[in-house]
Amino acid sequence: MRVALFITCLADQFYAEAGVAAHWSYREAGVAAVRLLRALGVEVDFPQGQTCCGQPAFNAGYWDEARPLAKRTLEVFEEAEYVVLPSGSCASMVKNHYPELLPGNREALAMAEKTYELSQFLVRVLGVEKLGEGLKGRRVAYHHGCHALRELGVREEPLLLLQSAGAESLPWEAWEECCGFGGLFSVKLPEVSLAMADRKLATLPKAEVLTSTDAGCLLHLAGRLGKKGENLRVAPLATLLWEAYAG
Repeated sequence: MRVALFITCLADQFYAEAGVAAHWSYREAGVAAVRLLRALGVEVDFPQGQTCCGQPAFNAGYWDEARPLAKRTLEVFEEAEYVVLPSGSCASMVKNHYPELLPGNREALAMAEKTYELSQFLVRVLGVEKLGEGLKGRRVAYHHGCHALRELGVREEPLLLLQSAGAESLPWEAWEECCGFGGLFSVKLPEVSLAMADRKLATLPKAEVLTSTDAGCLLHLAGRLGKKGENLRVAPLATLLWEAYAG
């Protein structure tokens, strides 16, 4: 089986190797995803021509500007057997909105069919139920990102993989609530966005690590935690899944 890894703009542009205030680097997610997939016997390619999927322009209503980015992405990943992303939002853009953005485009429909968020791919395609016990005893708070949960239907997959690795997935009153990031929403309505993040974090259980499928959500929540002086580890789901496997 051969997979093309589609990394995201937030991973590539916003996080340097040394990480940020919350002591993590989302570039770790790409490295962790490659290591994990290869350890599971999957051949992994990283097409060098990949760039933004077009989601920011699409969400802002600039569909004419988003289309060239979408078409370029289709060309770059045309030969891939599967396309896997450590991101629910970008995976949803490709899977749900490319056919909307490019109606009648066969390549868009074909790519939508073969595109998966990482945990979704592990469980639904590879049939993984247990990666290892590398998270044994770890107290984990999982944030359900809106795109992964509401557009891709990814709810149980991350929890299954975390819990089967020995992690304690902590009950969290607001774990399915939007964090307030919402891409351009956080730029256009920053006061509302920050209030939503603070409301969510006010209900956060006493965890050792906060994780999610989405870099934007983690960026937003990590920023608020740092502002409050809270030293909680924030890590991409892909990083924890690799830790689960590697021990």
